[in-house]
Amino acid sequence: MASQPLFNLTLPVAIGSDHAGFEYKEEIISYLEGKGLKIKDVGAYSADSADYPDFAHPVATLVERDQAAFGILVCGSANGVAITANKHQGIRAAICWGEELSRLARSHNNANVLCVPARFVDDAVAKQIVDVFINTPFEGGRHENRVRKIACL
Repeated sequence: MASQPLFNLTLPVAIGSDHAGFEYKEEIISYLEGKGLKIKDVGAYSADSADYPDFAHPVATLVERDQAAFGILVCGSANGVAITANKHQGIRAAICWGEELSRLARSHNNANVLCVPARFVDDAVAKQIVDVFINTPFEGGRHENRVRKIACL
């Protein structure tokens, strides 16, 4: 079974969070920039109360329009950002709170937006989840037909 290529990392990584995910977002940005990746930060820009759809929609739109390699969204539970991002055609946002979930989201579901639950993982685990997400290819094969059935056309 041939796997699909990894993300086009010549494009920026789109990232956003609400107030609950702000600190992790900032840490993830620094971590990815340290690896030489370009970042498109759509906010939040502080830990002041903010509405997660205001950040999930721009991240999903950038990914949807092929203006970002993939997206990362961070909020308290990751549920709100995942629900919001998944309203966009072509977006497959997955909540991942461990490396194995991140690997499966990529390899089986071809997820293109990673949703991290800041209140349920520590920052070191969040960075590991991001690494796995970036470095795991979509397996294709038996999963390809399933992924094609996700979009509402």
